[in-house]
Amino acid sequence: MSARSTVTVAVLLPDVLGTYSDAGNAVVLAQRLRWRGVEAEVIDVTADKTPPVGCELYVVGGGEDTAQYFAAAWLARHRRLCVTLAERAVSLAVCAGLQIFGNVVTDRAGDEHAGLGLLDLSTCPGPQRTVGESVSTSTLPGVGRVTGFHNHGGVSTLGPGALPFAYTERGPANHPDTRIEGAVTPQTSQPGAGPAPGVVATYLHGPVLARNPALADHLLARALGGPLPPLDPQHLPDMPELRATYLAE
Repeated sequence: MSARSTVTVAVLLPDVLGTYSDAGNAVVLAQRLRWRGVEAEVIDVTADKTPPVGCELYVVGGGEDTAQYFAAAWLARHRRLCVTLAERAVSLAVCAGLQIFGNVVTDRAGDEHAGLGLLDLSTCPGPQRTVGESVSTSTLPGVGRVTGFHNHGGVSTLGPGALPFAYTERGPANHPDTRIEGAVTPQTSQPGAGPAPGVVATYLHGPVLARNPALADHLLARALGGPLPPLDPQHLPDMPELRATYLAE
């Protein structure tokens, strides 16, 4: 990995979509860069700010329905940001973030709320609220098994333009009739050919990157355009044992 200036991780709307502490995903990304000698900065982009479009990584988290619809409209107004998310940056969208990055969200009254169209998926109300721990196997290279918990009222269905983030081994998935967990946009560049922008979306809380460091490193490698050096295990000596408790039967 070549030397580079400060890498910026933007947390989008933590004042609106901050119910489940998913902003902690940005802290994980920044710290894993610093441990590797790369300067990193986390910035909170609240609803009263104009979002920056030059960040390498963006994260957005979960929230209630009303907050979700506000966030979708706010993001849609900032077209330059939407272009950045679609074409240049690497983004992690969790729960409500997954839903509003999709094409449409239908509420319980049957009204449709437009999403950003960054992911080819649609969301509608589920028969009952989905809550529970989940373990899945990711489709992303090098990520392996991922763990987290679901807490959402909507169910999401992928279209042909999105790929599953993972396939659930046990616990909830996007939809009670499938074992698909999350969604990703197809990568637009080959390994070794520079940064591979795109969206990785999941229903997994935790924060998901604190539970799944291999996923954090996958996002960082994509954003930086090359493989990352390994971390000294002494930085997180208890992580293998902690992950074993999450992954245990």
